[in-house]
Amino acid sequence: MSEEPEIITGLPYEVEVREHVPVEMGDGVSVSLKLWLPVGAGPVPAVLEAMPYRKDDVALSDDHVRMAYVAGHGYACARMDLRGSGNSEGVLLGEYHPQEQEDIAEVIGWLAAQTWCTGAVGMTGMSWSGCNTLHLAARRPPALKAAISVYSADDHYGNDIHYMGGAVLAFYLAVWGHVMLSFNARTPDPAVVGDAWRAMWLERLEANVPFSFERIGHQRRDAYWSRFSVRDDPGAIEVPMLVVGGWSDAYTDSALRLVRDLPGVRRGIIGPWGHTWPERAVPGPSIGFLQETVRWWDRWLKDVPNGVENEPLLRWFAQDTAEPRADLTSRGGRWYGTDEVPSPGAGSAWYLTEAGLDPVAPGDGRTVSHSSALTLGASAGSWLPYGTLTDLPTDQREDDALSLSFDSAVLAEDTIVFGEPVLDLVVSADRPVATVVARLCAVAPDGASSLVARGVLNLTHRDGHAAPEPLEPGREYRVRVPLSGVGERIPAGHRLRVALSTQYWPWIWPAPETPTLGVRLGEGSRLLLPTTVPDDAPVSFGPPRIAAPPPVSSLRAHEPEMTPGFDPESGRRTFRLVRDLNGDRVFPSGLRYADDERCDFSIHPDDPLSASVDLDRTIRIGRADWRTRIRVRTRMTSTATEFTLWSSVTAWEGDHEIFTRDYTHTTGRDHV
Repeated sequence: MSEEPEIITGLPYEVEVREHVPVEMGDGVSVSLKLWLPVGAGPVPAVLEAMPYRKDDVALSDDHVRMAYVAGHGYACARMDLRGSGNSEGVLLGEYHPQEQEDIAEVIGWLAAQTWCTGAVGMTGMSWSGCNTLHLAARRPPALKAAISVYSADDHYGNDIHYMGGAVLAFYLAVWGHVMLSFNARTPDPAVVGDAWRAMWLERLEANVPFSFERIGHQRRDAYWSRFSVRDDPGAIEVPMLVVGGWSDAYTDSALRLVRDLPGVRRGIIGPWGHTWPERAVPGPSIGFLQETVRWWDRWLKDVPNGVENEPLLRWFAQDTAEPRADLTSRGGRWYGTDEVPSPGAGSAWYLTEAGLDPVAPGDGRTVSHSSALTLGASAGSWLPYGTLTDLPTDQREDDALSLSFDSAVLAEDTIVFGEPVLDLVVSADRPVATVVARLCAVAPDGASSLVARGVLNLTHRDGHAAPEPLEPGREYRVRVPLSGVGERIPAGHRLRVALSTQYWPWIWPAPETPTLGVRLGEGSRLLLPTTVPDDAPVSFGPPRIAAPPPVSSLRAHEPEMTPGFDPESGRRTFRLVRDLNGDRVFPSGLRYADDERCDFSIHPDDPLSASVDLDRTIRIGRADWRTRIRVRTRMTSTATEFTLWSSVTAWEGDHEIFTRDYTHTTGRDHV
């Protein structure tokens, strides 16, 4: 079990909380801030986080335990509801919209100008707010002096919720568009904004659009993605940047790149974690991350000579290969430090041969053929693990048996893999569109297969994601499949396994026709595996600590589950994910928030065009004398030439329906 954080009550400074602080933007729209101010500290630097996730209810506890801790160490902490979210005015126009960056830059300037601020501002955040932290660092507002970005994407085409290796992410593109359509339909709180709440809510409902409609229209890397992908110009970021990633998280490759490529002062931490803050991480072990953030701010916002710049460039956790379970809560292993982050593909070669994985280079071999079942992928787990009981990959044996697999001999000694493996392949296909999915597994003596890393390549993107070209059936191509970054100690007695497939449902949307892949064995098809013998210099962290949480009552804890199903009448197989991320809670203000969501990923084993994603979410927000409810449904399907997304939003005040709208968007399949 991951260690529970220690609750700290005796902070160096008493903390004053100021609720609902309005800040007017240049166009007259007012955004809402919450402030945590250290009493008696005099002018101090400010730290900002900006999100659309409702600071006054859903994110209230999570914000407070972190912000109050940092404020108690002598910082003015601010949490901003983005325009059109929570209790801020206006409408949220899109994910990472230019207006968002404008607003945040204005708030940074406002914070710097306050009498309780020294004029130095830091920016922090996880996921969405980790991304806009990168965006604002690249924008360079004068008062921004340092940043901390946790689980964020430097490349919103290649390492985000829409595409993977040029293939459409069935598990998450429509899902995330559905989530944000739901979130953007939520009401502000009348107890905060007053009588204007209904007009603000109707304004949001009228302006609300599914973000996925825009994203599915950009199936290749075009100029659209450059406006918010700092990977295109990492040199724009000059402020000291602490980057945090997790081996179980979806954004680890971005963390490795940022630590490797940013030109200025930067440091990185990568633990075994999923998409949860490192002081309360799953899988654990957790670390004293808030102590690390205070040290970072002390050095770069207060000029305290505490030596953080002398830390290793990257501190990383070598996790021990573990039993493959979806509900794993902690990983064994140890921390290391390094000043060198290997480039993708650096490492020793293991060749795909008729005998399996072989470290000795053979000559060219024969071509073997493989076509995967459309239902392969049952052991994949969630694309974005949040630390719930459904998230992590399970035993890979069933999917391995349905794949083209290559095993090594038994490892004679422990092997520590650190970096981003790459798979070079010589392949052909019998269809113009085909995808190759590669999984690297560690196979225990009892046969259990644990996922180590995976990667996807839409073969029409073999020469890059900007200009895909159809395959010429039967022609051989040399391709490179990047695998996800990993830090893992694989014990002696295990075997390495490379498993190749042409399907990966429900992660990857299937190609229009079921392809057969040809893989030429021998020297041209090899795994490049980055292994290391780490320096034994000790790396350690303090125990996890947080400030005391506010009194929030849970009427129903969130109870996610993911279950496979089969309909004997239609022959369809379905994965049902009940996410229920927020449960049913009552907040100190008296506001009650309840959230239910169901996701169905369904396909017929004989028909790639039968794939569908069906999503249904209901959110209830209210008090004893005031009730609102929204229901949002989304469906994604395809033909051989088009994708269709449909969504529906209905809103009620009490039992009275006040708004309903259907949205439908169809776009062509662009070599996917």
